Amino acid sequence: MKYFIFSLSFLVFSAGFIVKVQGQIAPKYSNEFLSLGVGARALGMANAQVGAVNDVTAGYWNPAGLGQIQNNLQVALMHSEYFAGIAKYDYAAVAARLNPKSVAAFSVIRFGVDDIPNTTELIDANGNIDYDRVTSFSAADYGFIFSYARQPDVEGLRYGGNVKIIYRNVGEFARAWGFGLDAGVQFDRGNWRFAAMGRDVTSTFNAWSFSLDERTKEVFQQTGNEIPNNSLEVTLPKLILAAGRQFKMGEKFSAYPEINFDLTFDGKRNVLVKGDPISIDPHLGVEFAYSDFIFVRGGVGNVQQVTNIDNELVTTFQPNVGIGLRIKNFRIDYALTDIGDQSIALYSNVFSLRFDLNKKEK
Repeated sequence: MKYFIFSLSFLVFSAGFIVKVQGQIAPKYSNEFLSLGVGARALGMANAQVGAVNDVTAGYWNPAGLGQIQNNLQVALMHSEYFAGIAKYDYAAVAARLNPKSVAAFSVIRFGVDDIPNTTELIDANGNIDYDRVTSFSAADYGFIFSYARQPDVEGLRYGGNVKIIYRNVGEFARAWGFGLDAGVQFDRGNWRFAAMGRDVTSTFNAWSFSLDERTKEVFQQTGNEIPNNSLEVTLPKLILAAGRQFKMGEKFSAYPEINFDLTFDGKRNVLVKGDPISIDPHLGVEFAYSDFIFVRGGVGNVQQVTNIDNELVTTFQPNVGIGLRIKNFRIDYALTDIGDQSIALYSNVFSLRFDLNKKEK
């Protein structure tokens, strides 16, 4: 237990130090496409995954969880859309066991809007409207995550880290390259599991560059838009703490509830526990399993206070449900989110697939 406490203390210290240094210059929300979540299992449990995750998706949720993979190779895929298909969100990952104590993984995330009309050349030099001059471009964010996990000679302990490379582009007008680090730990004690995940522990830096020709700049000025300058965008650290417990209900039934606490250090946010500089956003999920074959999931998160149509301040939350099916080395998961009028989730229906290859003999 002391190893887990030491790891947790290191993550808290790192996050607090970086925020103290850069909290005055960094925006509150940055690289938010990396906060959406991956995998229908996680989304069905309201993203309560930092402790629960035990497969290839751990490269996103908590790299320490990669240490629980029992296969030589795992592959995961996910595709989702929202706003009637305008925005597309794709995820793919592969994990490979290097030796009995180490696992490596690589994950790719893309969040983008394609076929955006570019009307800056709509009017020609003579003032005529020419629709043949309208082109299209994409605005997309890419995340490339390299993960490594290891199991030390301490029973129940796993730790891991991520190296993230970020590429964001808006057609030919702007692009950014970014770099960041994550670190995570999991610790099992009996039927209990404790975990911590530090996202962007050293802060993540995006260097933006803009390439606007004179015609585009002129259009920006005529339409009252500000001409952007090359800049540096900083994503501040976030710390996620988790606790869960495994319950056996007979020989074939089990239940695993988990609660996560997302700690941000950039001032007051619209979450359940508002503070300055620390705000806490809790979310709770549970998974019921039958013989490691059928899974039923649910979760609650995204608790906020909003003003309704009657100008009254009300508390809202986002419920989530999901199911999963495992057949030999193949697994398919489904999640239904954004249920009811008081939810603001990005997704409605999410499917994800997982393939286990070269399963090791027990």
